[in-house]
Amino acid sequence: MTALLRHRLLWPVVILIALLLLNVVFTDNFLSVQMKDGHLYGSLIDILRFGAPLILVALGMTLVIATSGIDLSVGSVVAIAGALACLRISELGDQNSVGGVLSAVALTLGLSLLLGAWNGFLVAGVGIQPIIATLILMVGGRGLAQLITDGQILTINSSSYKLIGGGYWLTLPFGIIIVLAMVALTAFLTRRLALGLLIESVGGNAEASRLSGIRSRGVIIMVYMFCALCAGIAGLMVSSNVSSADGNNAGLWIELDAILAVVIGGTSLAGGRFSLSGTVLGALIIQTLTTTIYSIGVPPETTLLFKALVVTIVCLLQSPAFREKAFHRRRRPPRAPSAVEEKVKVPA
Repeated sequence: MTALLRHRLLWPVVILIALLLLNVVFTDNFLSVQMKDGHLYGSLIDILRFGAPLILVALGMTLVIATSGIDLSVGSVVAIAGALACLRISELGDQNSVGGVLSAVALTLGLSLLLGAWNGFLVAGVGIQPIIATLILMVGGRGLAQLITDGQILTINSSSYKLIGGGYWLTLPFGIIIVLAMVALTAFLTRRLALGLLIESVGGNAEASRLSGIRSRGVIIMVYMFCALCAGIAGLMVSSNVSSADGNNAGLWIELDAILAVVIGGTSLAGGRFSLSGTVLGALIIQTLTTTIYSIGVPPETTLLFKALVVTIVCLLQSPAFREKAFHRRRRPPRAPSAVEEKVKVPA
């Protein structure tokens, strides 16, 4: 029981359950999941579906933060990915062509990897601070997305592309299946292979890792590429869900929500150890909080303040120092050994 109370994910789980219960009070049949036309529907399914892009972006952000870095450009990559895919599909003679859609998706993901490599090169190769290196693409990338769409909202009509963010497969929204696959793949690569240890080692001390034979620059470039890839997939999901690309507003501020999700999940911004399950939980909290704001009727002008307040409460509850002060818990000083214990030495 004591170990459970000290678990780092206890308070995020409590907050998530509290938000769900609050929705139950204000929304009828909130927990009900129904099958219609072979598809699952319900508020819980909607939370997973609308939270899928954030989970993906936060997943990539976790590995970047684990290397003691940060990526502020993921929102711009989301916008670029959606804009490029929609532009390519709009130029097809048949927008429902599966081959044409797949080529647009492949082109988009390739560009996303290239953008991630650019960020990694600036950080690991040139030595620019991560917050400055990614800020360059954050600003310039948003302009690039608007250049691709010519400053307009680019609309398409492709049922094949619609599947990515708005379609269903095996009774579930296809976006949820993509997220499950990406989380499983990331967990396998970082927890079943040595990659996770390499990332944590670089985040703990990059110079010591380099001296021990780890190619820290390669690891850093790789995690930025993975983060951009996740953002690119999220951009495909966002644009396909609404069948349009908005270079100005697509993915706006998603980088901040992703950082919050990572922090709520227990990953330290200082780098080192990271938690994929905690990140997914943090992203679900943020999406459930957004749903709660609409369900309880919080005025639109106070939405951001309400959201910031809840996130602050979650972060404070996760802090051991704050809990000790708030709940008047004092650590017991170590007991002095007795005279008998001093004389009796346990053999090594």
